[in-house]
Amino acid sequence: MKIAIIHDWLVTDAGAEKVLKSICELYPDADIFSLVDFLDAKDKKEIINSKKVTTTFIQKLPFSKKYFRYYLALFPIAIESLNLNSYDLIISSSWAVAKGVKTHKNQLHICYCHTPIRYAWDLYDEYTSNLKGLKALFVKWTLKRLRKWDIDTLDRVDYFVANSKFVQERIKRTYDRDSIVIYPPVDVDRFELYKDKDDFYITASRLVPYKKTKLIVEAFNEMPDKKLVVIGAGEEYDAIKEIAKENISVLGYCANDALVDYMQRAKCFVYGAVEDFGIIPIEAMACGTPVVALNQGGTKETVEDGINGIHFQHQTKDDIIKAIKRFESKKFVADDVRVSALKYKDFKDKFGEFVKDRCKDI
Repeated sequence: MKIAIIHDWLVTDAGAEKVLKSICELYPDADIFSLVDFLDAKDKKEIINSKKVTTTFIQKLPFSKKYFRYYLALFPIAIESLNLNSYDLIISSSWAVAKGVKTHKNQLHICYCHTPIRYAWDLYDEYTSNLKGLKALFVKWTLKRLRKWDIDTLDRVDYFVANSKFVQERIKRTYDRDSIVIYPPVDVDRFELYKDKDDFYITASRLVPYKKTKLIVEAFNEMPDKKLVVIGAGEEYDAIKEIAKENISVLGYCANDALVDYMQRAKCFVYGAVEDFGIIPIEAMACGTPVVALNQGGTKETVEDGINGIHFQHQTKDDIIKAIKRFESKKFVADDVRVSALKYKDFKDKFGEFVKDRCKDI
């Protein structure tokens, strides 16, 4: 069987790229396609074993390395320009347009869906509400056109695999398509159990608005007796650094070994984002570190209140403060917290079996 793997874009090593890495390990002879490939050599080796990636014309457009997202209106045309006619099996890793690659009737297309396009569907109002003038008109026109294309290309996907029940419901609501849930891979072996906890909390993510790291910092500003370590880089780094009080250490980017060390020693991991799944809270659990997280999205499924962590209901300072107080009133067993993370290590077995079963007639 000749296999093609399609990933939206290759620019960083994040959660979707962990899925891509596992898929590439399952099918090492597959060819890889993407809108753009701007991975550095280290990430390229880690994620796709330094394999060559076939990209689209967006790769060569002016300033695309830094601003390729500005070419959003061209994404559908670009992904459709990829010639996959010679492949038997197409696997797309999609949260934007990868699912819309052109196929023919003799091909099988399995889409691992991280989410339907968030900025065109669930977050449309959030992305457009503060825009004005010609920019507002252009962005709204682009997103509405993208939504139509997203629906029109649904018949190019034979099977959807969702990365969580939360996304499964979104696929049904948006696309009116059924899917099965196979949770993303979590490297629980790298995040080893550590029982000797220190007296500090931790949060780690890209420092961008939807992750709500700034909100967590604001909550801990009002709890001066509690220490917080913030790990991550991004557009909000300077603003977070500026408001953080003495009980908060803002470390910026940390290499993997340092991140694991902090995750292992922390008494609790705090997370405020609405995630499609959310890998990093489970990495914390694998260390035996309980999690305080929002009771929405992926963490609603993975964090079990009172067993491996505590939920808060709303993205507010008060809710986070109350959740921290609840956490400190309970006792968590590190071994039990780690056990709850182990069920997320078998992605390759489950996904490989699903693909094998669907390929019987190829």
